[in-house]
Amino acid sequence: MELSTLDYSFIIVFFAIVLGIGIYVSKKSGKDSNEFFLSGRTMPWWLLGLSMVATTFSTDTPNLVTDLVRTTGVSGNWGWWCFLLTGMLTVFVYAKLWRKSNVKTDLEFYELRYGGKPARFLRKFRAVYLGVLFNVITMSAVNLAAIKIGGVMLGLEPLETIIGAGLITVVFSALGGFKGVVYTDFLLFFVAMAGAIGAAFYLVNLPEVGGIQAIIENDLVKSKMDILPDFSDKKLFITILVIPLAVQWWASWYPGGEPGGGGYIAQRMLAAKNENHAIGATFFFNIMHYALRPWPWILVALASLVVYPDIASISAAFPNVPADKLGHDLAYSAMLTKLPSGLLGVVLASLVAAYMSTISTQLNWGSSYMVFDFYKQQVNPNATEKQMVAVGRLSTVVLMVLSAILALALQNAEEVFKLLISFGVGTGLIFILRWFWWRINAWTEISAMFASGILSILIATTSLKEILFGIENGLFPDWAELPFIMIVTTIIWLTATFMTQPESKEVLRSFYRKIQPGGPGWAKVVEEAKIDNVEIVTTNEKWSVPSGITAMLLGVVLVYSMMFATGYWIYGRTTQAMILTGIAVVSGFLLMKAWNRMKDHIL
Repeated sequence: MELSTLDYSFIIVFFAIVLGIGIYVSKKSGKDSNEFFLSGRTMPWWLLGLSMVATTFSTDTPNLVTDLVRTTGVSGNWGWWCFLLTGMLTVFVYAKLWRKSNVKTDLEFYELRYGGKPARFLRKFRAVYLGVLFNVITMSAVNLAAIKIGGVMLGLEPLETIIGAGLITVVFSALGGFKGVVYTDFLLFFVAMAGAIGAAFYLVNLPEVGGIQAIIENDLVKSKMDILPDFSDKKLFITILVIPLAVQWWASWYPGGEPGGGGYIAQRMLAAKNENHAIGATFFFNIMHYALRPWPWILVALASLVVYPDIASISAAFPNVPADKLGHDLAYSAMLTKLPSGLLGVVLASLVAAYMSTISTQLNWGSSYMVFDFYKQQVNPNATEKQMVAVGRLSTVVLMVLSAILALALQNAEEVFKLLISFGVGTGLIFILRWFWWRINAWTEISAMFASGILSILIATTSLKEILFGIENGLFPDWAELPFIMIVTTIIWLTATFMTQPESKEVLRSFYRKIQPGGPGWAKVVEEAKIDNVEIVTTNEKWSVPSGITAMLLGVVLVYSMMFATGYWIYGRTTQAMILTGIAVVSGFLLMKAWNRMKDHIL
């Protein structure tokens, strides 16, 4: 595929603007670590919300969606749609708690909530575990998608793609810090959305596709279009819908969908002007992330089944793609090669935008762990601000190199998604409860983290199933793996919790005084403080969690009904679309009333 002068112009101008922003803010971003990683905690809700959406755009997301649609159908997306429940819980319960904590990273929370050597160990271990291991795996999926796009659309070798895309991104990230990331995310969001929508509209109407009606009537597509899985296929129904909605959303730790908030979502909440801006940012993000974005990708995936019905047809069309990179996720890039000059440049720029937004966020977030939670705590407690910024820039480069190396060894986006999901199973409930139950301690998290990781390796990793057990299909049916890991991990961390000493009164009272979590889970601590004449309750506000959960449920109904109404309008199923649109309007009205009861002024 050859790019025209117009295509190159779009891409060059885009790169110039992004690098220009990075250079422009580099001086202020490099002033101190607070500026480099949190932009001085002055960010408004709308800018942070757009940044979250741009970050989760990514180059691997359309590939993952395409893989799911082509192999399982549209309903396969429940594997990530289920995290809307997590997101809304973060909006209405946890966002204000994170902003109130005033920590610099979510890992600093450990020494606020827990005490002693276990808390210090947990903080430094998680810094490496999440900041390096999980972060590198996540970025490798994004780099893998870039490799596939570069190979199919531009005929580039994997190493050429990684060096070209990665070098610009790592330079920009190291220079601009968090402010550079957020400012460019504003531009990246609109470029990425324009590219995704423009590509979907053009590709659905290709002569060989024939428009949306032809797609709907195509025999290869009909079985893939349903938003809900076939209820008569019990295995599929349990795997695709029941497990994600019943277990996965609260039991798993997944980047961008952490129960109780965390990771780069927490970083943005911590950078907000105040609690209200933190709430507004996360709510805006969840609406845009789930209700607005999926359908352009889904439509291209469905259209790809008409043009490239199987992997063999993709391989025949692109013989230069290495065999170890072939997969259904490649169909998205294959469809993009059919775009005309001009639009092709916009779409390529949008893919670059998605790549840069995700990678730059992951790099800045991961390096914040390395600086605040590892280097400052374990290596150089007396580090100057200049030294911390320098280490942050160095770790940015190292993380990029590691993720690029791993990407060269991977094959498809879905295997990375499953690996990340399985590694965090069983820990999510702790992240939800630790704010509201005094008995949770550092050993709770340590035991859960190791139990979940070890069980995931032994049970959920396909290659090790064969090596360790000689059983090709594993010890359990696919649908039973996550529940088994969750149940065993939960038993282990509950046992560890009650077999170890609770946190000291000083630690618990200090945490309560700062956060004011409220609720029955802290009643024992509050009562004991009263007996000792120690004042830890500093507000007369009613416990907000029950009303927060009500708002969460209304928010979930609102966003799901908006998303699925959009799909049914596209499919031409008017009755279902009208019913869901009506549900969206009613739930939106009820949510506004519930929200107003929680806060007089949200934004």
